[in-house]
Amino acid sequence: MKKTLASYAASDKNSRGRIHPEKSPAHRSEFQRDRDRVIHSAAFRRLEYKTQVFVNHEGDLYRTRLTHSIEVAQIARSIARAMRLNEDLTESIALAHDLGHTPFGHAGQDALNACMHDYGGFEHNLQSLRVVDELEEKYADFSGLNLTFESREGVLKHCSNTNAKKLGAIGKRFIKKQNPSLEAQLVNLADEIAYNSHDVDDGLRAGLITMSQLNEVVLFEKQYNKVISKYPDLGQRKVIHEIVRRLINAQVVDLIENSMSLIKESDVKDIEEVRKFKSPLIQYTDKMREQNLELKQFLRKNLYTHYKVLRMSTKADTVIKEMFSLFFHHPELLPEEFGASAKACMHEQDAIGCARVVADYIAGMTDRYAIEEHAKLFNPSHSS
Repeated sequence: MKKTLASYAASDKNSRGRIHPEKSPAHRSEFQRDRDRVIHSAAFRRLEYKTQVFVNHEGDLYRTRLTHSIEVAQIARSIARAMRLNEDLTESIALAHDLGHTPFGHAGQDALNACMHDYGGFEHNLQSLRVVDELEEKYADFSGLNLTFESREGVLKHCSNTNAKKLGAIGKRFIKKQNPSLEAQLVNLADEIAYNSHDVDDGLRAGLITMSQLNEVVLFEKQYNKVISKYPDLGQRKVIHEIVRRLINAQVVDLIENSMSLIKESDVKDIEEVRKFKSPLIQYTDKMREQNLELKQFLRKNLYTHYKVLRMSTKADTVIKEMFSLFFHHPELLPEEFGASAKACMHEQDAIGCARVVADYIAGMTDRYAIEEHAKLFNPSHSS
C-alpha cells in the first residue's frame, strides 16, 4: 500500500506552479509530468555519452552521466519513500541535476568556466537550469521544459548572490539564506553517495586505486572487514560489489534515521516551514559526515589526480579552450542554430551574449562529439 505523504513533503497542492501556466495532466501528477519531460529531453539522452570520471571511449563499463543520474534517482527515491516525501519530485530532480554538465566531467566544466571568466563564468548547476528553462526546444507554447518551481529549485543546488539576483523567484532563497524542499535536499546528498561509492567501484576496476589503499579509509574498511569475514573465499569482483553496496546502504540508513530525528525535533509542519528553518533537515550524523568527507578526500588525492585521469583532463582542457576561442572569434563556423544567435550578438557588440551561445553549444556536446568536432576544426587531414 502506498504511504500518504508527510505534511512537510512537496505535493501538487502546495506547488508554486510553472512559469507558463498549463492545464493539469489528467492521469499523472505535476511532478510525474516534470520527470517525464526530463526523460524525453535531448539533454538527458546526451548524458549517455558524457563522462563521469573516465572519458566515454575509455571503456564500456565505466559510469557515464546517464548511469550516474539513474543511480542517483534510485538512491534518492528509496530515501524519499522511507521518509514519506514526494518520490516523483525526487526523481525529477535527480534525473535533471546533471543536464547542464559539459563533456569531460569536471575538467570540462573548469575549462569552460576559464573561457567564460570575462563573460559571466560557467557553472553546471546554472547551466542545468538554463537547459530546462530555455535551451530545450520541444514544445510549441514555450522554450525549455516548463518544469514546476519545485523541480527547478532542486536543479539549482547552489548559486552566488550575484547570479541569484538575476534569476527572479528561483534565486530568492539564496539571497534570503533559505532551504529548498526536503526532496531537493535529499537529492543533493544522494548525488554525493552515488558518485563517491561508484567512483570507488570504477577506480578499483580500472586499477587506479587498490583495496589496500582504501582500507585506510574508515568507511571503506568497516565494510571490507564485514565482507571478508562473512565471505572469506569470495572472488574479487563480488567482493568489490558487496563493499560498494554496503557503503551505499550505510550512508543511506544513517541519512534517513538522522534526518527523521531532525525533522521531528524541528517540528516543521509544511514545506514553507522547511524552507524557513534555520538549517537543512536532511543531514548525516556528525560521525558519518566525517567518514564521508574522509572518503571524498581519499578519492581527490588518489583517483581524481591520478596521472592517467590528469592526462585526459589535460586533453579535455585543450579541446574545449581551443574550440571556444575559435567559435567566439569566428561565430560563422558554428552550426546554423547557434551561429545565427552568435552573429546577431556580435552585430550588436554583445560579447557576453556571443560567449554564452558558444558555451551553450560546447556544454551540450558529448565527449565523442567534442573530440570529433575538435578534429574537424584543427586537424587538416580530417574531413569536415
